[in-house]
Amino acid sequence: MKIKFTKMHGLGNDFILIDCLSQALGAQRSALSSLSKNLCNRRFGIGADQILLLYSSKNADFKMRILNADGSEVEMCGNGIRCLAKYIWDKGLSKKKVLTIETLAGIIRPEKKGRLVRVDMGEPIFEPEKIPVKISQKSEVRSQNSEKNIIIDYSLKIEDKTFLITCVSMGNPHAVIFVDNAADFPVTYYGPLLEKHKLFPKRTNVEFIEAVSSSEIKMRVWERGSGETMACGTGAAAAAVASNLKGLTGKNVTVRLTGGDLFIERAENNHVYMTGPATEVFTGEISIELSGERNERKKKI
Repeated sequence: MKIKFTKMHGLGNDFILIDCLSQALGAQRSALSSLSKNLCNRRFGIGADQILLLYSSKNADFKMRILNADGSEVEMCGNGIRCLAKYIWDKGLSKKKVLTIETLAGIIRPEKKGRLVRVDMGEPIFEPEKIPVKISQKSEVRSQNSEKNIIIDYSLKIEDKTFLITCVSMGNPHAVIFVDNAADFPVTYYGPLLEKHKLFPKRTNVEFIEAVSSSEIKMRVWERGSGETMACGTGAAAAAVASNLKGLTGKNVTVRLTGGDLFIERAENNHVYMTGPATEVFTGEISIELSGERNERKKKI
């Protein structure tokens, strides 16, 4: 079968958006996993960090499913939801300035902010069991300021290096690590080791942060299931929250990523707001073969 797609990116974090409102793709998990692996391959496919699937929703204006380049499905993507919102507005699918998008992380609300998109990312989650992080002893969890049950500066040894990690969920798990020089840090070596550590039962995204000032941090990110990417919206939100918890920054932070800048605000209602760009690169059509189609052909033979 042939499907139409739109290639988009948020600060270089790139996506293949497939509109399932106008074309039937199905929802079989194994087939979508295989599809994502094939389409995201940068040598033999279109090339992307993730695929975004746009569906109708009974609980919100629209529904978004997100699959990584390795075929795994994830709860949320900050850059991805900005791109999805821009696609909806550009295609005239909604005239609302604030959308409600159903995700595995709950209902997320992107809104127009001039040429940018501002997203209410919800409240950060600190409880170890909800992130999730497999902390066995209560003494390993610290409280700081007015927050409770925070995993902050937890010591984790990976081969020759000991990391102090601060864990936050923004609908998906994050381990935030502060380093002296983010640009020179060996992200591609330690990133996968941390992502798949037994401490994280659902794996984790890993942010390597350099605090520049009380209102600015630099960040590189190893994304669960995608590897190092040029930007990560939920990661930027988690990093800004962690920086504030440690007293390194205020509640409003500019996060400088490889692909550009995101602005993160932690409001009085404890919600985290992310503002940044979303860009359409090109549209196209590609022939694909879903696993279900192969099975049907085998039956006929």
